[in-house]
Amino acid sequence: MNIKYLQHLKDNPIAYTSDTEIQFKIEGISESEIQQLELTWNNGNLFPQVLKELLFLAGEFCYVCDYGPNDSQQEIQEWIREHMGDNNRSINRPFYAFDVWGGLNFLFIYLDEGDNPPVFQAQPYSDDDNWIEPLQFQTIQSIIIDRVKIGQNPY
Repeated sequence: MNIKYLQHLKDNPIAYTSDTEIQFKIEGISESEIQQLELTWNNGNLFPQVLKELLFLAGEFCYVCDYGPNDSQQEIQEWIREHMGDNNRSINRPFYAFDVWGGLNFLFIYLDEGDNPPVFQAQPYSDDDNWIEPLQFQTIQSIIIDRVKIGQNPY
């Protein structure tokens, strides 16, 4: 796969290159797995390019994104939707969650906003009617690069 947006992640497959004991190496999923996810979660339409790159490079394990207690990308999507349903929440457009934390919140993109769409934060257990908020000027690409560059814990 040609990498256009996440070259920095591709060029830095290990989180801690100087530590020989703890490294956290990214691990991707196959293009056929990505195609299956497109069928299931985007009605067979192609995912945005940046999401395909993230899954190809680090869909199994990513030191920047937290996939929660799930064993696969399929489980992540099912788990997110189950938690939203538990609180009578839903998103009426095609979307894909790519970062989960605390079992309650997640980052996602809408799948119908181009190849490098903006990122949104969802808090489905919030009492606030505005439980979905855009992350100003943030894309998957910028989140991945910015978190690691400033030395933050990527989770």
